[in-house]
Amino acid sequence: MIEIIPAIDIIDGKCVRLSQGNYANKKIYNEDPLEVAKSFEDNGITRLHLVDLDGAKSHTIINYKTLEKIARHTNLIIDFGGGLKQDSDVNTAFDCGAHMITGGSIAVKNPEIFEKWIRQYGSKKVILGADVHGEHIAIGGWLESTEINLFDFLESYIQKNISKVICTDISKDGMLQGSNVELYTRIKKKAPSLYCIASGGVASLKDIIELDNAGIDAVITGKAIYEGGITLHEIQKYIT
Repeated sequence: MIEIIPAIDIIDGKCVRLSQGNYANKKIYNEDPLEVAKSFEDNGITRLHLVDLDGAKSHTIINYKTLEKIARHTNLIIDFGGGLKQDSDVNTAFDCGAHMITGGSIAVKNPEIFEKWIRQYGSKKVILGADVHGEHIAIGGWLESTEINLFDFLESYIQKNISKVICTDISKDGMLQGSNVELYTRIKKKAPSLYCIASGGVASLKDIIELDNAGIDAVITGKAIYEGGITLHEIQKYIT
């Protein structure tokens, strides 16, 4: 059964969502991310994808106090990403209560450091972030495109013992128009050993069921929950 992972994206300490990664298309859903996290936990959810959007386009993580607050006041298993660019950022993330970290831009711009993190913390604690425009990797909070092919990127990190990937189709993210099931199915076919976490486009329970039927391991959903397309009650059967 597919694992459902709600997302909280943070700007200025607030729970927000973007559309297609565009910082100008920001919508604030709650001034207090802890309140959102507690509502997830109260409905039986055990996992959380927490993203520091300020950190993603900065030189370091910014909203670590929000991470610390959620970790201290809930029992959620948190993976944290956004702004992890140096050893001190990772130390801060783990010290503030993250159980896992997700690295995307760093895996492209400074693979030596990211590979060191994989060796140091292990593949259970380090997740590869693969954000894509089409089939090409995007970095820097999705603001910078590259010519790196997604499947080449994944294969290179499988060789370096990565075991989990969060793949976000940026064109789908925040649009509530359905997930790119074909893309994630291809990932599972080409890299069956990877724990594939789909992200972007989920609008309703139907999309989650479709990903589940396709054999995708996990799915991140945010805006669909905040906009009421998915209720926490209806996904409880997937988290019990």
